[in-house]
Amino acid sequence: MAPRRNSVSKMVQQGNIATPDIALASPEPSDPAVALGRKEKTLVALLRRLGSVIVAYSGGVDSAYLADVSHEVLGERSLAVTAASASVAPDELEAAIALAAARGWRHEVIETGEMEEPGYAENGPRRCFFCKTELYTQLGALAATMGNPAIANGTNADDLGDYRPGLEAAASYRVVSPLVQSGMTKNDIRALSKARGLPTWDKPAQPCLSSRIPYGTRVTVESLSRIGRAERALKGLGLRELRVRHYGESARVEIALAEMANLDSDGLAERVIDAVRSAGYTDVEIDPKGFRSGGLNAAILGRSKSNTPSPAAN
Repeated sequence: MAPRRNSVSKMVQQGNIATPDIALASPEPSDPAVALGRKEKTLVALLRRLGSVIVAYSGGVDSAYLADVSHEVLGERSLAVTAASASVAPDELEAAIALAAARGWRHEVIETGEMEEPGYAENGPRRCFFCKTELYTQLGALAATMGNPAIANGTNADDLGDYRPGLEAAASYRVVSPLVQSGMTKNDIRALSKARGLPTWDKPAQPCLSSRIPYGTRVTVESLSRIGRAERALKGLGLRELRVRHYGESARVEIALAEMANLDSDGLAERVIDAVRSAGYTDVEIDPKGFRSGGLNAAILGRSKSNTPSPAAN
């Protein structure tokens, strides 16, 4: 008897995410380990069916896991490609390159020009659409020189419920989302990454630097550079999950609640403020509510997560 399609497959169809016709059996096993193993086997089968693939690899949890499995399954027929631009934090690019080298992946870095696209620089709610359109245009051109392998992104099943205009761009370019089609959530990917020994398994989300700038405020290379310097300095203080929200000459620092308690020790709060000022900000405040992801997207979707004015999405 053919397996029944689960809810993830329905979401794939509703979201117009391009994926080959492979679906999980339903219901899933009650044993979490068995369920995870089944999802990974589905992913392996999907990659084998694709035959060759370009993985849009940012260095984050999802794309790193996908690149690792793809390399394991396809070898030289898998290519991880990382975009470099002003919107990518330099330390994130360095880490992505280092991980690819350590794991032995076939890997390339390409320069993307989303900053030259007016729709991106104007920083409206569809900014990510223009960014991903630039990325997938370049990956499509690269694929054309390689016999047209599939282009795959690291979108997971949890991503489908948020406001993500980048998914629209992916659908337009027939980019496949193997993690969605395999039914994998973020927690699944973290667990499977840990089992593989990937150092990214517990890495905090790290969206592009433009997400720190309020919608409607123009994105410039100078503002992105300032944000990048400030966040790198804060990570140098030992902080892991944070955002420097950009308001011109002012900055609001959001730090994960689990790390907020450390601010009272060893003058860390003062060092945080000094570090952000040294990056070029005049006025700096530490948000007592801590780090919050997706606040502006919640407003776009009509949900109320926060009444605090929020820079873009993450």
